[in-house]
Amino acid sequence: MDTMIETRGLTREFHTGKKTVTAVKDLDLHIAQGEMVALLGPNGAGKSTTLRMLTTLLAPTTGSATVAGHDVVTDQRAVRRAIGYIGQGNSAAHAQRAIDELVVSGQSYGLSRTQARTRAAELMESLGLSEQAKQKVMTLSGGQRRRLDIAMGLIHAPGLLFLDEPSTGLDPQNRANLQEHILDLRHRHGATVVLTTHYLDEADALAERIVVVDNGRVVADDTPAALKADHAGDRIALTFSSPGDASRAAERASAAHPAAQVTHTSRAVDIQVAGGSGIVAGLLGDYAQAGITPSTVEVARPTLDDVFLSLTGRSLREGRTDTSIDTLEEVAA
Repeated sequence: MDTMIETRGLTREFHTGKKTVTAVKDLDLHIAQGEMVALLGPNGAGKSTTLRMLTTLLAPTTGSATVAGHDVVTDQRAVRRAIGYIGQGNSAAHAQRAIDELVVSGQSYGLSRTQARTRAAELMESLGLSEQAKQKVMTLSGGQRRRLDIAMGLIHAPGLLFLDEPSTGLDPQNRANLQEHILDLRHRHGATVVLTTHYLDEADALAERIVVVDNGRVVADDTPAALKADHAGDRIALTFSSPGDASRAAERASAAHPAAQVTHTSRAVDIQVAGGSGIVAGLLGDYAQAGITPSTVEVARPTLDDVFLSLTGRSLREGRTDTSIDTLEEVAA
């Protein structure tokens, strides 16, 4: 199957009183088999609502979506058998033992009891839960419960894995373990992975494609490197001993690189430009010929947050102004 996820005009609205909130609007998305795709955007941008529609937890208001070749409205059971889903909440029954929850989850996906127990033991060892295997879920810490949720999503080695903020509540060690599991799942089984995350380094390290969502719409879709080059560029920061030198340096940089965004204060110049690391030597040579000597020079690669700031005028860490969307999503789910 070449296409794993296909959406056309996917829209989800929530109604409260006389007010209608559009969480996702006319979303067109194509994800091929084997891709690792990250959905990025601030709180309330529509990421979780999109994942909930694709995993059959929410019905679309309008539009259509197929997942693993199955319609998310008319063939929900087939969709659910084909996917793994790790949501933001805890999914294990509190009164059950951790190992039993994993085994039952595996059996529900068609694994034999022996297969389920073997797979459960492997996951609990990797995620640092072996000592908690016979504890009731209610006695686990928040981080341990989160790791159990992750194990439940991975128990059947799904061909398509949805991860909604999977690293929330995990320490760096377990975040690294989770990333290893995701990569191993892809390499061994060719799994397709779709994740949302607020850890930008995680998206940058894992995803080969980034879909930026804002106000329920896709505003950019490309590789991390291409998004940075096209929408942010490198940042060259220079300081000078005098305001006069800073002013002259800014003027020369603007003249030499018209496409660059050049700003300066009394003794500092900031240049945002694609391929900054490749032009800095020539820039410094030009300054030397003009008798301008910077006190300090720094070249920084852009981040995914820089990309979103360029696209929308706000940070990925800033939430949507209409924060009621989060409550509406939870109620509907």
